[in-house]
Amino acid sequence: MRTFTKLISSTHPTLHLAHPTVESFIWNTLIRAQVQAGSQVEVLTQTPLSIFLRMRFHGVEPDFHTFPFLLQSFNSPPDLQSGKQTHAQIFRFGLSKDPFVQTSLINMYSSCGDLMLAHQAFCEITQPDLPSWNSMINATVKLGSIDLARKLFDEMPERNVISWSCMINGYVRCSKYKEALVLFHDMQMLGVNGVRPNAYTMSGVLSACGRLGALEHGKWVHVYIGKCGMEIDVVLGTSLIDMYAKCGSIERAKWVFDNMGTNKDVMAWSAIISGMAMYGHTEECLELFGKMTSCRVSPNAVTFLGVLCACAHAGKVSEGKEYFRRMSEEFGVTPLIQHYGCMVDLYGRAGLIEEALIWVKSMPMEPDVLVWGALLSGSRKHGDIQTCETALEKLIELDPTNSGAYVLLSNVYAKMGRWPDVRHVRNLMEARGIKKVPGCSSVELEGVLHEFLVGDNSHPETKEIYKMLDEIMKRLKMEGYKGNTTEVLLDLDEEGKELALSLHSEKLAVAFCFLKTSPGTPIRIIKNLRICSDCHVAIKMISKVFEREVVVRDCHRFHHFKGGLCSCNDYW
Repeated sequence: MRTFTKLISSTHPTLHLAHPTVESFIWNTLIRAQVQAGSQVEVLTQTPLSIFLRMRFHGVEPDFHTFPFLLQSFNSPPDLQSGKQTHAQIFRFGLSKDPFVQTSLINMYSSCGDLMLAHQAFCEITQPDLPSWNSMINATVKLGSIDLARKLFDEMPERNVISWSCMINGYVRCSKYKEALVLFHDMQMLGVNGVRPNAYTMSGVLSACGRLGALEHGKWVHVYIGKCGMEIDVVLGTSLIDMYAKCGSIERAKWVFDNMGTNKDVMAWSAIISGMAMYGHTEECLELFGKMTSCRVSPNAVTFLGVLCACAHAGKVSEGKEYFRRMSEEFGVTPLIQHYGCMVDLYGRAGLIEEALIWVKSMPMEPDVLVWGALLSGSRKHGDIQTCETALEKLIELDPTNSGAYVLLSNVYAKMGRWPDVRHVRNLMEARGIKKVPGCSSVELEGVLHEFLVGDNSHPETKEIYKMLDEIMKRLKMEGYKGNTTEVLLDLDEEGKELALSLHSEKLAVAFCFLKTSPGTPIRIIKNLRICSDCHVAIKMISKVFEREVVVRDCHRFHHFKGGLCSCNDYW
């Protein structure tokens, strides 16, 4: 493609008035080449639209190939007006009924962020063909209207693998991971017209498994890919690495990575580096980065996010600072706001709050919610109330409905025993209609996901779970466990605080696994919030007293408990 693009660069004779041509094929080829070339420096002097205008200046009439190529160049909201004007040209030349042109219009309007016009273009098609239906579903998914997309999907007279894949990946994009897996199951059960999943379908399914932490589902999908005869190319290989890493099976992720041989691009390297970072394997993560560069694979922004996160989770301040420097100076990667957020997190976790503030103030862009959140989390951990309040003020300014900010500040006041301030923050939340996100832990047993909330009694086996939990806590107390009641951020007496601690969702999940699995079976838990220090201590003791490996994935990282120790080395 590069050679082809150079052959039809801005110096091509058909672009100059002295060399007119009446062949639309040549102009269509030029327009398509410019669209495919994208933002390459050597072709910026001519845009697809400018070539189209020259084509019209020469009196060459566009055909049904011209507009689908041209419409591809309008792919962001600022391009909407040009897209509308092109739509008018389509009417002028009598091409508005061409199926290829109609489908391209749907794609153009969705890329420009106008779902209403995309839907209008779809409704103007008398008998939409399969590509038109697929384009409309894709347009609806891209703009976040997943329920409308599902309605369209259900109304389709026929579906192909693109239809199913688009809907599955749409659910993943909208964080409806269970629905994605259910739809994939429906796809297999129906088996309509011999429709079989492809690599794009399976990458979406693997992503859903990873997000849910559904390891058994993910392992089954891996086997299914093999049975279908699909090649584990770089796309599927990277998806498998990401899935296993997110499910807490870093060994399997590494196995997939190693078995990809030399067929590894920057995304595969980035996936395993990020996985190692989440798991707290900092040295292995940095070693992999060194191997990657020695293999002449250039790291990108995602790679450096993984490396900087690894440094932040291990307290490697000087190393993190050095990698941040190398990112731009050595590898030419411009730091994004996420990288600055990692640096703020790095200094905040290490208790260097003043340095973290300097990074926030020196950023070349306005700090976002994640940056202020990192500062708030670090200052809360180290008891810097003034910085907490500053960060909270900025967070609320950017996102008035962010419950996490209020909860973190409330927690700081509670740990200091400032209960009137705690009540003030919570009254403020209530007045503004802001609800705290409840702690939720999930475990997968025999392919079924079980979820537990704090103090949950909705599970059919609640009575047995609580009985088992009581036995576990009694055994831990015999071994010297004492509940860290400072973690209870409620104005209760000591006995009430101990009871509240015992009902945390991850403890309920552990008790359920004790009921349902044989001794020695590893336990994997997915937690939506940060694990508290009391549960951290309790699960460390459980791993030693009951000789159970326990892996907990919280909202920040993995904690691998084994023999009374945790992979985070108590730094999280």
